Formats: sequence, structure tokens, C-alpha cells
Amino acid sequence: MLKELFSLSERIRLLRERIGLTQSDLARSMGLTRSSVNAWEMGLSVPSTQYIVELAKIFNVSADYLLGIETTATISVEGLSEKKVASLVELVKFLKE
Repeated sequence: MLKELFSLSERIRLLRERIGLTQSDLARSMGLTRSSVNAWEMGLSVPSTQYIVELAKIFNVSADYLLGIETTATISVEGLSEKKVASLVELVKFLKE
């Protein structure tokens, strides 16, 4: 998903943009100010453990992934048929080639 070379600040920005949220949207959903989110994305401050966990839930990634400890991302296949899951597996294999 995101290369391991990205910093926490870059991952927050990229993941936020990927789900179509503005800094204000993300801040509002977390009960923060836009300037707090901006400071995280600029690398001026780091989210507390509480906010790392909340960000991981919002972005649907693990905290390890968000922090760059793990580079493997997971996706939920809940509600998909076996045929659709198999199609996703084939697509991932194709993209890795």
C-alpha cells in the first residue's frame, strides 16, 4: 500500500487523502482542531497513542502499519463472496509481478 519510506506524517496525509477527508474533516471526527492534524502532517508534532489508535481505526490499518513498523496492509473482505475474494487474491498476485 504505502512504501516503508514514508514517515508517520506522510502516511497520515496520504491515508487521509485516500479516503477523501480534508484536514478539517479528520480533525472534526476526532474532536480536534485542523491545526492539530496539520501539525501531524507537517511533522511538527506526533499524535499521542490514543490518537494513533483512533487514526488506525479511521484509516482501517493497523497501528504498526501507520507507524511504519509493518509494511503489510490488510483489507477486510467481510461481506464478499468467495468468488470476489478469489478475484482480489488474483489481482494482488498480478500487481506484485
